[in-house]
Amino acid sequence: MIGIFTNPFYFSRRGLFLAMSELGKHLHGRLLDIGCGTKPYEPYLNVQQYIGLEIDTERSRMTSKADVFYDGTRFPFGDEEFDSVLANEVFEHVFNPYEFLIEINRVLKTGGTLLMTVPFVWDEHEQPHDFARYTSFGLHHLLTQHGFEVLQHRKSVNDIRALFQLLNEYLYKKTYVNNVMLRQLLNTLLIAPITMFGLLVYWIFPSNNDFYLDNIILARKVKNV
Repeated sequence: MIGIFTNPFYFSRRGLFLAMSELGKHLHGRLLDIGCGTKPYEPYLNVQQYIGLEIDTERSRMTSKADVFYDGTRFPFGDEEFDSVLANEVFEHVFNPYEFLIEINRVLKTGGTLLMTVPFVWDEHEQPHDFARYTSFGLHHLLTQHGFEVLQHRKSVNDIRALFQLLNEYLYKKTYVNNVMLRQLLNTLLIAPITMFGLLVYWIFPSNNDFYLDNIILARKVKNV
């Protein structure tokens, strides 16, 4: 609960964490985490082997916990090597989405599991490496066309909290300072009250599946492409 007072992205991060905690139970065996970053979900996933993959850049070499680096085009693995694939908040950064899905299909065993999260409403970030936002229908179409069957699809923060999250995101960026203590003070004084008010009105206003922050999709590979 301390995140309410300290995390300007509380609604988004908590929504993703809750969905990943539940749907992540379907991941098994040898897992490939594409765009793994610092592997934030590794402690919560019960898999036999966890392999993190990142594009080979100076920044990713310094900041990520990746086990393997690649050129951004072809995954450096053989066909059908993995039982599960995780792609968390990565697909929006992919400028070659069709080739990317073909590569996921190639390295995943038939019958294997794909868990991906993709933003629907979010600001541009990690510029210029930000390519697209996807609707639920667009994602279903792309996955079906690339040999996958969607098993579950959830819309994270599909209610008025999404508005408060976007407001907090805006304020965080516009009031950002390098001093950590001052930045945290601003979060507590300015952003935390908005978060708490968002929690209050969340119980009053109904959900809306047309407006939400993130798509969370669990899919199964049904054929090679």
